Amino acid sequence: MRSRIIHRALLTAVLAVVSATAFAADWPQKSVRVIVVYPPGGVSDSVTRAISDKLSERLGESFVVENKGGAGGTVGMNEVARAPADGYTIGFSSVSPLVLSPAIREVPYDPQKDIAPIGSVMVSPVILLGTKAFSGKSIADVISQSQAEPGALRWSTSGQGSLGHLMLEQLQQVGKIEVTHIPYKGAGQQLTDALGGQFELISTNMSPAIKSNLANGTFVPLAIAAPARVESLPDVPTFSELGYAEANKMSVFGFFAPGKTPEAIVAKLNKEINQVVATPEIQKLLIDSNNIPATSTPQEFADNIEQELASNRALVEKVGLK
Repeated sequence: MRSRIIHRALLTAVLAVVSATAFAADWPQKSVRVIVVYPPGGVSDSVTRAISDKLSERLGESFVVENKGGAGGTVGMNEVARAPADGYTIGFSSVSPLVLSPAIREVPYDPQKDIAPIGSVMVSPVILLGTKAFSGKSIADVISQSQAEPGALRWSTSGQGSLGHLMLEQLQQVGKIEVTHIPYKGAGQQLTDALGGQFELISTNMSPAIKSNLANGTFVPLAIAAPARVESLPDVPTFSELGYAEANKMSVFGFFAPGKTPEAIVAKLNKEINQVVATPEIQKLLIDSNNIPATSTPQEFADNIEQELASNRALVEKVGLK
């Protein structure tokens, strides 16, 4: 009797796997909704649309992009989490709504159960710059000046609890320094004030405007958060190189699906997206927009997200961020 029950259970499991695999082989049979968790017009929007166009060509069905911005990407991520887990809704976002927002405040989804990582696409480096108000030329100068006059240096970020803010807190912890945090509500006014020398330091994502102001000498590059030195800034060391690996926090972007999307569909999407990202057109688009192409398997992406969430939660608790 027991052997028949085990046999029946195994047969059911095998049939389920076969059924899921067959379903994935036929997928997609209608248009796929692609949610960008940021407003239109930015780099993430243009990258998503370029990749979606190529997926449409390769898979024979339309990949229709929608923008659902708001609350640091959590509005759009919640839209993905609530969608049917059938492969016909996916999202594009940085990992922040999964590793940063949940570490600081409550979000309307479980970042580990309600979202299935498909794979990473790119790394957007975060650079630390000195403005004309800063007399130094390196991270060593930031450390020495901060030790000599605790709190005198002002570090601007895009907001309280932002990636730049976590970088600042990490550097303060490891370097045993005190720097005054100047949070903004976005990059626009932050850049304007940086150009005016309203503070000494600014951490921000690479962009054409930042690249232009580096070229003309308005800003002094001090360090960059990236897997390795950036091709366009070969003389700028990473935080890790300088001995501050904890502060080497960068924006990783990729595709996501609702939590219970069949693994076979996630695997198929991952394979197709990785092949699209490897094309010369997408490589050029990413590099020209100051991003670093970086693909992964679903499991690698999920593991990195889990580790980053745990790290951020520990830091947030340690320094009392809200």
